[in-house]
Amino acid sequence: MPSETFTDAIALPKADHRKVEQLFEQFEKTSSSGKKQSLAHEICTELKIHTLIEEEIFYPAFRGKIENDTLDEAYVEHDGAKVLVNDIEAGSPEDDFYDAKVKVLSEEIKHHVHEEEMPSEGMFSQCRKTDVDLVALRDQMLARKEELVAQAKSAGLPLAKPTAVHLIAA
Repeated sequence: MPSETFTDAIALPKADHRKVEQLFEQFEKTSSSGKKQSLAHEICTELKIHTLIEEEIFYPAFRGKIENDTLDEAYVEHDGAKVLVNDIEAGSPEDDFYDAKVKVLSEEIKHHVHEEEMPSEGMFSQCRKTDVDLVALRDQMLARKEELVAQAKSAGLPLAKPTAVHLIAA
């Protein structure tokens, strides 16, 4: 992470979005069971870190400053993703519906990303119009991300790049 730079608190989740989109694409292209398992775990781990940072730091910073419905929907979308993440991590590519669960997770994440990144009325657009210090918020988010990555490394997660922690079951 030290080699990565993010201009503000919105650039960090956008970078996470791009990374997970690439991982989903790789998952769709592979037929290797082992590679699918590895990619699925990396996707899940990335999403765990991302949702924790958004729920602990990003979303609370904007409560009362942007549309409450926008934040409420984001939390509910996270909850839906957590259920699939837990199911995927408990399973394997040999299980019935494994690929379908990853596909549905991908579709849910695409929808969530769209809601956050819509140019005029999306969450990020609303956030930019507030008085929140996006650079200070970025620093908080990066510090938390480093903690979560360190936890993932110490847990020895089989990922190409270190990422995650355990979520509470949704």
